Amino acid sequence: MEETRVEAKAPRPGRFAGFAGEGGEARPIPLAEVRVQSETKTPTGISELDRVLGGGLVKGSVVLIGGDPGIGKSTLLLQMMARLPPDWPTLYVTGEESPQQLGLRAQRLGIGETGMKVLTETCIERVLAAAQAEAPQVAVIDSIQTMYTEDLQSAPGSVAQVRESAAQLVQYAKRTGTRLFLVGHVTKEGALAGPRVLEHMVDTVLYFEGESGSQLRMVRSFKNRFGAVNELGVFAMTDKGLREVNNPSAIFLSRHAEPVSGSVILVTREGSRPLLVEVQALVDTSSLANPRRLALGLEQNRLGMLLAVLHRHGGIAMYDQDVYVNVVGGVRITETVADLPVLLAILSSLRDRPISSRLAAFGEIGLAGEVRPVPNGLDRLQEAVKQGFNRVVLPRANAPKHPPAGVEVVAVSRLREALELV
Repeated sequence: MEETRVEAKAPRPGRFAGFAGEGGEARPIPLAEVRVQSETKTPTGISELDRVLGGGLVKGSVVLIGGDPGIGKSTLLLQMMARLPPDWPTLYVTGEESPQQLGLRAQRLGIGETGMKVLTETCIERVLAAAQAEAPQVAVIDSIQTMYTEDLQSAPGSVAQVRESAAQLVQYAKRTGTRLFLVGHVTKEGALAGPRVLEHMVDTVLYFEGESGSQLRMVRSFKNRFGAVNELGVFAMTDKGLREVNNPSAIFLSRHAEPVSGSVILVTREGSRPLLVEVQALVDTSSLANPRRLALGLEQNRLGMLLAVLHRHGGIAMYDQDVYVNVVGGVRITETVADLPVLLAILSSLRDRPISSRLAAFGEIGLAGEVRPVPNGLDRLQEAVKQGFNRVVLPRANAPKHPPAGVEVVAVSRLREALELV
């Protein structure tokens, strides 16, 4: 037996110790005595990124951005760093690439002439030491799964290493006021790799979305302490990096040369942005005992419910028909506003009768066959008018008293009214 003495380490300061002028001591204070400072948000120079961040960068904020490999996380952050004010010191820490690789990418993006400093390091203690010396206004850690702390013996990327490394980085950002971005890997299921507590520790969680064969990239906000959640930023991947898409409604609309059956325009909403997307339906006679029900971009169970409502309150049976529904552009619709457009598209495909390409619709369908109102109806109507639609089918409760000029507002309260209308 051999005795080993372990020296007790000094306790670390609290997470907010020394931040905003506070001392390191822990004592409760009355809420009324808390000094509240107005949040100054600095634009990043990329309006679509500012949208999902809630207006810009906040001092001391920590942003976690995740996405599939190669989808454009590092490219977006490099472009953002290049557009920040030139007098701001910035630091890009990478544990996956060499400085030469970053330099080649910066040249390809046309941002080689920038004052950004690059550090290739994976030890969190050395990263924090370099950050203390450089005192950057904005720092990027690419990626958090490659970082490790010498206090733990587990491998980088393990649950303990990711949690401890992120905790030290968050503490540093809050103490110094640094605007910090953490790049996170995702699992094959699409969730952020590592402990779920990682998402609780940061202020903002962004997800990069996009189909492998499409140039479109969407950044969605799932958590934001400084703005609205579910905001959506749309980009297009080019050989010169990510380009902003300021009018995504024009991309998600097919603009057929002639009217086609089974196509209806839906006015949805992503965060604070109204968005027009095309809903397509295909109805065909089924040779199976159980006809197929397939929904892409919509909830599968809700499609089955809508078909039951169509049979019960519309008098149209689908028990011998295969029904396929798709949202153009790979957009995922989580709102119930798609109920009415989906049923109109299904009926159009069943009868093989096209609906006017200048008609848009939105509305929720209840089990009793009623057309229920949806939030922000006026904003959706104005977006349809802006895109050139002259007829909008909407719930009666969403009908404005004074409709915008140049559009016919068709208000319906029952599903049967909408079906007879088209």
